[in-house]
Amino acid sequence: MLSDRGQSAPLALKLAAAAGLAFLHLPILLIFVYAFTTEEKSYQWPPPGFTLRWLEVTWNRTDVWQALSLSVQVAAISTAIALVLGTLCAAAVSRTKFFGRETISLLVILPIALPGIITGIALRSAFNLAEIPFSTWTIVLGHATFCVVVVYNNAVARFRRTSGSLIEASMDLGADGFQTFRYVILPNIGTALLAGGMLAFALSFDEVIVTPFTAGQQQTLPIWMLEELVRPRQRPVTNVVAMVVVLVTFLPILAAFYLTRDGDQIAGAGK
Repeated sequence: MLSDRGQSAPLALKLAAAAGLAFLHLPILLIFVYAFTTEEKSYQWPPPGFTLRWLEVTWNRTDVWQALSLSVQVAAISTAIALVLGTLCAAAVSRTKFFGRETISLLVILPIALPGIITGIALRSAFNLAEIPFSTWTIVLGHATFCVVVVYNNAVARFRRTSGSLIEASMDLGADGFQTFRYVILPNIGTALLAGGMLAFALSFDEVIVTPFTAGQQQTLPIWMLEELVRPRQRPVTNVVAMVVVLVTFLPILAAFYLTRDGDQIAGAGK
């Protein structure tokens, strides 16, 4: 039987793929272009000129730094919470059998399947009923609801591909639960957790739907950008910040891709 690896794709398929990629990525490239334009008030094509002035202006904007600091803080705490809860839930669902296991699995992934605005309204109503004041922690709780799902999906897939005989062998050799987790389970699921954490951080960092319902008067970086687009002071500054957000979110996603692409080649896989 001949292999299909040496066959070239049809020209029409190549053109369609190129058109699709251009449609997705050309608008992002325009952000990079307009981050260096000399025009402040409007978008012109081609740009009248290029300058590095807006990098300095953005660097000296205190509101940008405040929004960036809040976004990083919220994303870091939400990711830490998601790593703990997502890993524990994945271990329970994949390693034990109990009544309602599939229902619990569905409930865990439900927050990311629901429209963000529904989640935001539900959280805001809950905080109001509980008389919880809006703060950084309410933003964190809102982001953790969907960050847990990202970690859970990565962890549960890796747990299911890890042979249970490894854990049994560890116990037979006298290891306690903590030693088994440290020396057997963690090395097998470590890259999945790292990838899930990176994706959760990126997802939290650029979240813009749930945040307005849980933030009160605070502004994360995406909310700041949205406000600047509605009432712009200096349009190129928004593009500079958007360029930074693209880079900050792209790198973790790229790293997560490389960490999980060989996830099937782990100890105990296929046994």
